[in-house]
Amino acid sequence: MKALLPLLLAAPLFAEPVSLFNGKDLAGWTVDVPDADKNDDIKPSFIVRDGMLVSLGKPRGHLITEDSYSNYKLTVEYRFPGKGGNCGVLVHSSTPRALYSMFPQSIEVQMQSGHAGDFWCIQENITVPNMEERRPRKEGQEFGGGPKDARRIMNLTDDSENPLGKWNTMIIECKEDEITVRVNGDLVNHGTDCTATSGQIALQAEGTEVEFRKVVLESLSAS
Repeated sequence: MKALLPLLLAAPLFAEPVSLFNGKDLAGWTVDVPDADKNDDIKPSFIVRDGMLVSLGKPRGHLITEDSYSNYKLTVEYRFPGKGGNCGVLVHSSTPRALYSMFPQSIEVQMQSGHAGDFWCIQENITVPNMEERRPRKEGQEFGGGPKDARRIMNLTDDSENPLGKWNTMIIECKEDEITVRVNGDLVNHGTDCTATSGQIALQAEGTEVEFRKVVLESLSAS
């Protein structure tokens, strides 16, 4: 599988909420799994099961929207049906495999159990209050999205998630250069001065099975 080319044009504005998952198949999405480049028989990382979009966690990779978006509210309902682990929603995604030959250039909104709402900067950057406290860095590290930078921005609360096996609602609002994240009604992160304001949306396969029953996009006014 060849690396995907970034889509630079934002999709047309939409008046009504749009479901990015039709409950039947992965229409409207493209899969990028680096290990598939050399193995045509590799097992799928993303499937549809019982009307849900499922990230199987392995092989690691990303499910990426074909269209790009800006100024929107994204509502995701998800759960870890078995053990806890890692996953994420990537917004403002562009260049594929920009970091570690795996992660597309983007801002990741973390879904890792116990840490939902962290930001991870992936060749992009964003600013939050209390940067020195919430974005730990080693001596000499910069706040940035490169491989040697301090890329993790810790969320405001680690107790907003429901117990494993229960459904969670994550709402991500991307408006101009701001990103706001709520988990089960709690404000868990808010950043400004984001270095990207539009792009594709991606879901991760990052080691653990995660089920999605809702992935809905609503347009926000740019002003």
